[in-house]
Amino acid sequence: MTASTDVRVTTNTVTVRYFAGAKAAAGTRSEALEVPAGATVADLITALAADHGDALARVLAAASFLLDETAVHDRTTVLAGGAVFDVLPPFAGG
Repeated sequence: MTASTDVRVTTNTVTVRYFAGAKAAAGTRSEALEVPAGATVADLITALAADHGDALARVLAAASFLLDETAVHDRTTVLAGGAVFDVLPPFAGG
């Protein structure tokens, strides 16, 4: 009989990419973040606002989001390791 090791992932790495005004507010084009396993889109948005301050928080309040190139409509969606999360602020006229 062989022994098995119970390995549990406790964090996942998510790449956040910022566009236009979100890039200016965050001060970076992209960043890799460690989030707890089971973290949701809402959890990530809250963490981003806390990490980057009021300027990004205002952008996040009006932004649209893509998760792995698909529009996010449900902020309770759980983030998988290796996910790419795009922050898209409103563009001219929208």
